[in-house]
Amino acid sequence: MTDVVLGILAVLAGAVFCFRGLPAMRIVIAFWGAFAGFGLGAALVAAIGGDSYLSTALGWVVGVLVAILFAVLAYLYYAVAVVLAMASAGFALGAGATVALGVTWNWVIVLVGVLIGIALAVFALAVDLPAMLLVIVSALGGAVAIVGGAMLLTGVLDAADFGHASITRTIDDDWWWYAFYLLLAVAGVVAQLRFLGRERSLRAQWQRAPERHQTA
Repeated sequence: MTDVVLGILAVLAGAVFCFRGLPAMRIVIAFWGAFAGFGLGAALVAAIGGDSYLSTALGWVVGVLVAILFAVLAYLYYAVAVVLAMASAGFALGAGATVALGVTWNWVIVLVGVLIGIALAVFALAVDLPAMLLVIVSALGGAVAIVGGAMLLTGVLDAADFGHASITRTIDDDWWWYAFYLLLAVAGVVAQLRFLGRERSLRAQWQRAPERHQTA
């Protein structure tokens, strides 16, 4: 049951981030922030308590509470929105890349994902990012989430194995998963380019997002 719930959440969050990351930026990043917050809260409870991922009621409760907190902060504050979007997408990209390269140590996968996530978040705050970067990052990160969710729904991934060192060796990463990922990423970029207006900065797009959503 946990795999089904996580799989559906990952597919939904990945889809809106992949295909609507720019046009409804504030709402989409709030939704993505809730997804990232839920995963972080549940993972912290599992790590502290030594239990399997989402195997206890406390894990679900903490996950939901952190999800709500992240969603509200991401909607209200630009800096939080950018950090959440870039950090979580960077983590997904880094972790996905290490798995694709055949890395079998969980701590290496997590470390690479965290480092790339931090680097993207710091870079995003240091400069006035072009909106095109969000299009690319959201399409790639959303595609990773969709593929991961599909793997959970089809039994290729098991949420109970997330804390085990052998998880990457159990993933049946056939070539069509990579083809599916590339197809989703390209489709996401193409879909979002239609909404790239005259304002080319990420901050301007974030400020315009509520107006665009209301008139859509």
